Amino acid sequence: MIGRIHSFESFGTVDGPGVRFVAFMQGCPLRCQFCHNPDTWDPQGKCQYEMEPRQLVDEVLKYRSFIKSGGVTVSGGEPLMQADFVAEFFRLCRIEGLHTALDTSGAIITDRVKDVLDNTDLVLLDVKTMDAEMYPRLTGVQQTNNLVFLDMLEQRHLPTWIRHVVVPGLTDNDEWLRRLGEHVARYDCVEKIEILPYHTLGEYKYEKMGMKYKLEGVPAMTAERAQEIRKIMAEYKPCQ
Repeated sequence: MIGRIHSFESFGTVDGPGVRFVAFMQGCPLRCQFCHNPDTWDPQGKCQYEMEPRQLVDEVLKYRSFIKSGGVTVSGGEPLMQADFVAEFFRLCRIEGLHTALDTSGAIITDRVKDVLDNTDLVLLDVKTMDAEMYPRLTGVQQTNNLVFLDMLEQRHLPTWIRHVVVPGLTDNDEWLRRLGEHVARYDCVEKIEILPYHTLGEYKYEKMGMKYKLEGVPAMTAERAQEIRKIMAEYKPCQ
């Protein structure tokens, strides 16, 4: 069983609690307009590593002393495109006593995805928008699985952090933000909401890959507006 891994981050601090080893998997079924890693989209695209689950665990263990209060996070791309690999990797991490976090769009639901969740301690679930008509415009896919996935996490009582990218002029809408807050407030599994302000740091990748950047000219979100949004969302769940 070989996993195709785009890249590693050995000392991640924004993808789950504590200091974490983050593996970014290759491949994603979404085409989010605000994605800053389009180089992870193609499942057969260029990746830095091809490893078996045990090999990746051995790499992680080199950093055990640094991540002992944090753990490991698998991100992407969309890691559930390689659910078999992630399921076995997380199973081995659990044996080593490592906390496991899954960063996902919730776009894929299969029996093997459920096997991944059996060995997952925390899910970072990306909710792109609560507007069903805008969702496919933003991502290229329907929203259906995204919300069903959250229902599945609730049934499993699996701790969940909701992540939401806010793009000026696109998803920066108080009404939609409140709809998101009202929706997730009903879920006991949701521990908090993370507001991710849109930035343009990945724009250069599109140019390098010969791709049109659909949000060209959209400014990065200001710190002041991001703080206003966090205050709105904090009415529903703890927010950062």
